[in-house]
Amino acid sequence: MKRFLNVFLLAVILPAFIITGCKDKEDPQPQPKGTFETLSNYMADNGFDLPDVLLIPTKWVVAPELIAKGGIVDPTDNSIPGYYTFDIRSADDFATGHIKGSMNVKLTDVLTKANEVGNEKPILVVCASGQTAGRAVMALRLSGFPDAQVMKFGMSYWNEAFDVWTGNIGSTAVGNDNWVNDASASLPTNAYPGWETTSTDGAVILADAVAAMLAESDWGVSSTTVLNDPLGYNTYNYWDEATYLSVGHYKGTYLYSEIKLDNVSALPTADDCLIYCDTGQTSSIVAAWLKVLGYNSKSIKYGVNSLSYQTLEGVSGHVVWHHSKDYSYETGN
Repeated sequence: MKRFLNVFLLAVILPAFIITGCKDKEDPQPQPKGTFETLSNYMADNGFDLPDVLLIPTKWVVAPELIAKGGIVDPTDNSIPGYYTFDIRSADDFATGHIKGSMNVKLTDVLTKANEVGNEKPILVVCASGQTAGRAVMALRLSGFPDAQVMKFGMSYWNEAFDVWTGNIGSTAVGNDNWVNDASASLPTNAYPGWETTSTDGAVILADAVAAMLAESDWGVSSTTVLNDPLGYNTYNYWDEATYLSVGHYKGTYLYSEIKLDNVSALPTADDCLIYCDTGQTSSIVAAWLKVLGYNSKSIKYGVNSLSYQTLEGVSGHVVWHHSKDYSYETGN
């Protein structure tokens, strides 16, 4: 009888133990994940909302005017002594001509180089047109270099030998049925990006997202490509309403005058979001910020300067391309 009880108890207890052990293995404690909310909360708490990043402590773009006119260029040798100047063009373009004292730095290396030179002077980023430089400056401003700036119009503004702007201005949108003057629909509300990361540290997530943004190659779209099929894209105009209505805009474009963490849910998470402005410079830096958050954001190249140049030129307070300076430059590496 005793032997029977022992066998009976073993038969009852052992399966229960096995089931419990298997259950523990099948249902481990879920590990915490970093999400859009983790990153956006960190950015909000640390002054990285878009309006703050663009304007504090100083505006993100600066024109290469002479020091005597309140600018940054030394008239004696056409250097820019008050900045560390990072030229992010290719090595061949840099060798063809560059600003005296500038350093040729790959876009993906701007943070490494910034940490090497330090914070004794602000960083000025130069590219061909001033558009790609916006991505670099956004990365710098989110990474401990809040006074980094873009040189307005890039090397095109420095000397006509480097001008890529003149050939890209135009008024192809004028008279086109896909360029309209109607009012904007109300911005929609969408879910936030659903990405996850193993880190729950906001600083780590931000650093990883900035690095990924800098490595992204597909960042810009031709303005005429969109003009041919505007309803095939999600387009957002970064203007005031008066200009949006008077100058015109792509058919179906939303007016999105102030992009910030509080209203970023207006953007879809799965599709490309095309941002445009006067020149493509503001939209490039805005698209970089959105890319960090996890949106498929891109900038429309050369902005409305390439679509309705003459109309925009007549609007006070908006930026249009005119001509290059005649500053000297150095050649070689």
